[in-house]
Amino acid sequence: MLSSLPSALSSHVLSIVRIVVGLLFLEHGTAKYLGFPAVQRIPEAMSMSGVGGLLELIGGALIVVGLFTRPVAFILCGEMAIAYFYAHFPRNFFPVINGGDAAILYCFTFLYLTFAGGGPWSVDALVWRGRSLRSSPA
Repeated sequence: MLSSLPSALSSHVLSIVRIVVGLLFLEHGTAKYLGFPAVQRIPEAMSMSGVGGLLELIGGALIVVGLFTRPVAFILCGEMAIAYFYAHFPRNFFPVINGGDAAILYCFTFLYLTFAGGGPWSVDALVWRGRSLRSSPA
């Protein structure tokens, strides 16, 4: 019984991880563009920080609700890889020194979501469930 419990819960834990990571990522975007929870200088829209902030704001919200999870996660994975190599790696080789730990974790979490999808508690799952119900024979 105990050995089957992790398998039975894994898809739901995937949804929980997606929601938590999305909320944390969204927080970076809201801080840059909405001044919440931290007041930061609003970046110029077409600057690298500005584009990153928009991706964090919009992409984070889409990840939270689980809409277009796979393509959005793929784009955010790339954003975090670029952020790491552009902003963190030049400072030092070691992530604990260059402050790039979060960028690496986000990058690989989004890479995982690219392949795993949003889980059962996502808009994607609702859409696919609705499509399969409509296409099933009556």
